Amino acid sequence: LKLNLEKIIKNNSIIFGNLPYNISSQILIKILKINNLKDKLSDIIFMFQKELGQKIIGKYQSSDYGRLSIITNFKLKLVNKFFVSANCFTPKPKVTSMVIHSIPKFKSKYRISNLHTLEKVTNIIFSKKRKMINKSIKNLLNDFQIKKIKNLKLNSRPTDLKPEIYYKIAELV
Repeated sequence: LKLNLEKIIKNNSIIFGNLPYNISSQILIKILKINNLKDKLSDIIFMFQKELGQKIIGKYQSSDYGRLSIITNFKLKLVNKFFVSANCFTPKPKVTSMVIHSIPKFKSKYRISNLHTLEKVTNIIFSKKRKMINKSIKNLLNDFQIKKIKNLKLNSRPTDLKPEIYYKIAELV
């Protein structure tokens, strides 16, 4: 986590690896924060613990949809995924693994200054995952800004909001 990846990554690199499961989400987020990610990396191929992998690729309205899938989906496009049985390892772990192949997205229609802003937005709104967003969103935006977001219902729960709404909130922040 202390390694400065921006200094060692050349343009059009490929990163692949079997990440340590206890810090794999932190490593992924660190990579997503690389400036000009689309120029630096052509492919990212990582093996995660299955449960975390499913949260990374979690689709809107699925039980795995959440902060990690919203943040990852903003920067990466899923290309392929497959599971790796625990029987493939010696010693045999107690978990199944998942390999995810993704590529950085070239452009977004949302102008989010940096990934930290999107992290902050999702953290604040998902901090009360079972509650309506009406109070938490007011920690981020004023009433005028809230009215600018189409299809935003303040009585929604965090998992009811499409990723695009999170990106629009982060853009306004």
